[in-house]
Amino acid sequence: MENNTSLQQQLLEAGVHFGHLKKKWNPKMLPYIFAEKKGIHIIDLNKTVDHLQETAAALKQIAKSGKKIMFVATKKQAKEIVSECAKRVNMPYATERWLGGMLTNFNTVRKSVKKMQSIEKMLNDGSAESLTKKERLTLGRDKDKMEKVLGGIAQLGRLPAALFLVDIGHEHIALAEAKRLGIQTFGMVDTNCDPNKVDFSIPANDDATKSIAIITNYITAAIAEGLAERQASKDDESESEEGNNENEAKAKRMEAEANAEGGRGKRGAGAAPTAPGAPKRRIQSTRRPAGK
Repeated sequence: MENNTSLQQQLLEAGVHFGHLKKKWNPKMLPYIFAEKKGIHIIDLNKTVDHLQETAAALKQIAKSGKKIMFVATKKQAKEIVSECAKRVNMPYATERWLGGMLTNFNTVRKSVKKMQSIEKMLNDGSAESLTKKERLTLGRDKDKMEKVLGGIAQLGRLPAALFLVDIGHEHIALAEAKRLGIQTFGMVDTNCDPNKVDFSIPANDDATKSIAIITNYITAAIAEGLAERQASKDDESESEEGNNENEAKAKRMEAEANAEGGRGKRGAGAAPTAPGAPKRRIQSTRRPAGK
């Protein structure tokens, strides 16, 4: 309870409860609206805390399973915050602009990423030295342009398992592509959006920098925790495997030693017994006959 109160206080200080003007509201956000003040809707922070914790728990499980979560935020005030958080947990992100078909036409986008990487390799290993200065400049500009848009998904080898969106209204193209492909969606939802469009909604102010920062950092911390638990379970598995290998090696060594001891015992037992039916060898006596 204390943790929830503390989190709620932090959300209050960050201005997460400020919604849009009453005239811009979406009626489907009614369950999450606490009151109206000076024509502005106030979001119920109790609902925000509950949804935030539920979303964090779900994203933690996805990260723990080893799947990728893509961060999407192309709004000016969210770009830097989201890209830093995504880099912190080594997750893909799109913060410059959403390319149409980034998910639905993923194979073509991957080709563009590979082209960007090959240009970068050419410029770094000196193989571009044989080109003219103009050609090198053109390659450099192309690389910078592609890196700006595709740099966040350069290491993404397959489709992500989930999308985390800041302002689902602004990122409607990304949301539509994720829905079409059956990818789970998580998002910050302000009073002017429909919370039913995402699988996990966080009712919150998606315009203020502080509000975006506190929500995104909370989500990132949960993902980092999931990744840490995954690494710990991997370490435990490797340790138990090493222990099993050591036990097997010890058992084999003991078996080999037992076999060796058995072989030495047989050799020290003397001559082998005569096989049944074999002719007995006569032993001549060396004693002289009496009286001679």
